[in-house]
Order: sequence, then structure tokens, then C-alpha cells
Amino acid sequence: MAPGGLPYEITVTLTYGEQGRTPRPGYPPARAKGRGRAWYRGDCHLHSWHSDGRRTPAEIAALARAAGLDFINSSDHNTHSAHPHWADQAGDDLLIMLGEEVTTRNGHVVALGTDPGTFVDWRYRARDNRFGRYAREIRRAGGLVVPAHPHATCVGCNWKFGFGEADAIEVWNGAYTPDDEVALADWDSMLVASVRGDARSWIPAMGNSDAHRDPDPVGTPQTVVLADDLTREAVQEGIRAGRSYVAESKSVSLSFSAAGPKGEHAGIGGRLRVAGDAPVTVRLEVTGAPRCSARFVTDQGVLFTSAVLPVSGSGTVEWRTTAQYAAYVRAELRHEAALGPLPGPLAAFTNPIFLGA
Repeated sequence: MAPGGLPYEITVTLTYGEQGRTPRPGYPPARAKGRGRAWYRGDCHLHSWHSDGRRTPAEIAALARAAGLDFINSSDHNTHSAHPHWADQAGDDLLIMLGEEVTTRNGHVVALGTDPGTFVDWRYRARDNRFGRYAREIRRAGGLVVPAHPHATCVGCNWKFGFGEADAIEVWNGAYTPDDEVALADWDSMLVASVRGDARSWIPAMGNSDAHRDPDPVGTPQTVVLADDLTREAVQEGIRAGRSYVAESKSVSLSFSAAGPKGEHAGIGGRLRVAGDAPVTVRLEVTGAPRCSARFVTDQGVLFTSAVLPVSGSGTVEWRTTAQYAAYVRAELRHEAALGPLPGPLAAFTNPIFLGA
């Protein structure tokens, strides 16, 4: 080439071809086969390669089935791009709900079970006083508002918006850690506040894996919900009503109830309507929790701790109280403690049963 360069000109001509067909996204159905009114297991906080996860939707669905789950919720960070890619993974045995982990600058919130294609903005701080607007947006799209890992220590993960807009709280996130223990204690304090005076509102707890990549296990923990059927609306209604418990795996199953002297009965998330001095029998049936201890927690704290369950992992625990003595009672299953007087990590816990008229 000459030292002075070579002048040249390029002409580009574009012509329109035939109009292509715009693809129509397909989404998973809002219903699976189900078993009617039953206990269904789910994990509502999962990440795929559509955000910072490393798994495909197909891989996540396979792991969910292996973990014994009946439902999952897509919750990639600040995007709904995964929504059209779940349809092929749903089936009669697995309900796939769609959502988002709204990752704000002052905490994360799971939008659980929103309408397909819903995007919720994340660009605000607690001091901007804008979260209420987006919480209402989640509900208008048919979803639940679930603050996630509220006491996580990663930058921007600690929840700073308060819980006035929450439908449920993710108290247990992934492998059980001190963050979860703090979240559990904080949630229990909210339960105490809810039974003061005429207050009747309370916020249920749930647990999810927040699995991103190997070796993160899907379904550890999992929320077990009493729902009228395996549909989006029925599962959401069970979560919102607190008819649920959280277990570390499919191996752990609980039955928790309270009964009064005249045949009155209430289950998890319900209220046993009895006189304040009427005797109440609280009963917990457990399978799949070898060498664990059961604890009954009330507004006065831990009032009963059982003997260690046998290596079979099965057992029944009963405790008697009154509504005057305990405004609510919830159950915990704890592994054996590793450090002296500190409680062992959770194997499972329930939402409360409230006592009194």
C-alpha cells in the first residue's frame, strides 16, 4: 500500500425482505395435576443462567423433582427473561410459577407467582420511599411479596424496607446459618407483637434454597403448604394464610395440631377458639428427623423441649397448656447442638397455631 494510504468508498444497500413472524412466548400452566386438598412441597427462590445462576431451567426442574418438590418459582435477579423458557419443564407432577428476585440497593424481595412477563423495577433505596408502589405492582400482577434473607450480610442484601407490605417472610434461606437464626428470632418477635391487645395480623414464614449453582441443593429447605389443589392461586393462598411448615428436605414430615376439651381443633396457621383457662393439648408427629429434639415456642419463649428422637427419626410429642399461658405455639425440630448451650440447627419449623377466642 502506498505510504499516503489508499482512498476508497463502500456503498451498503439494505432491502426489506418479507415480514417475519413474531414468536409468541409460551409459559407454563398455572395448574398441575395435584391431589386435591393436600400438603405440597415447594422451593420459591431459585436462580438460572438467566441471571447469576449456572443452571438451565431443565436442570433446575430435574433437581426439583429429585428433591420431592411439587412446585417451584422462577426468581432470577431483576429480570423476567427466564419466563418463556419454563413451559417445557412443567408437567402434571410439577407446578412452575413465575416471578423475580427484585434486588434493590437495600434488600431483596421475591415476587412469587406473578403473571407471565411481569418485570418489577429494582432501582431504589429504602430512603426513596418507593417500595410500597412496587409491592402493590407485584400484587396487581397476581404475586406475593416475600422479603428474602432479611439478615443476610452481603452488601445490599439486608432488608431495610420494613415488613408492612410483606405477605410472607423468607426466614430460612439455604443452608442453615446464624443469619437464619437471627431472622427466626426477629420473626418470632413480630408474632409476639401481633398478639398484643387487639392486634390480629401476622406474617407467615417460609423457607427456600436460593440455589444458584452446583453444589447448591434445590429444595434445601422447602416450604410444605396445605393447599386446596396444586395451582398457583391455591399455593399462594396457603402461603398467605400460614398453612405451612419448613423442612430441610423431603425426608422430614410433620403433623402439628392443637385440640381443646370439647373437640375443638386447629392446625398450622389456624386459631383454636377456646376459653383462656380451658386445657389445650398440643401434638406434634414427626418422621424423618433422627436424633432431633422438638421444641414448642410461644409468646413467652421456649416452654417445652422433648427428649431426643430415636434414630428411626419418628416420634410423637404432646404438651398441655392454656390460652392464658400461651397466646400461640409453634414447633421447631432441632439437630443436636455442637456448641454447648446454643441450639442446634433447624431440621424443620412450623408457622404458629394461635390459642384463644
